[in-house]
Amino acid sequence: MQPKDSTTNEGFKGFTNTNCPFLPCHEGVQREFNCLFCYCPLIAYECPGPYKVLDSANGVKRKDCSACTLPHDGFSHSWNFVQRWLEYPVVWSGAPQTEPPTRRPQPPSKA
Repeated sequence: MQPKDSTTNEGFKGFTNTNCPFLPCHEGVQREFNCLFCYCPLIAYECPGPYKVLDSANGVKRKDCSACTLPHDGFSHSWNFVQRWLEYPVVWSGAPQTEPPTRRPQPPSKA
């Protein structure tokens, strides 16, 4: 088995579950639908995808990412998007999305 950084096979970057009863769960996907990130790994982090903030009865804030297609839009495209954002993750503050959306986090500055 080759490490993913040296293989030319990109099968690990996604798949489409054509048997899923919810497919397509997000409208507007332009490339092959990627089901790998059915539950987005960025849910707990700041990200540029469109989201709303839901407040529960006990005051807990949650992200509603149902309008976001970024982790589903093509195998390579969505894989690269998620990997870039997880390089320097920033925990979501619970605040509504900013306009323009959050920029990708940069490496911490060396002081």
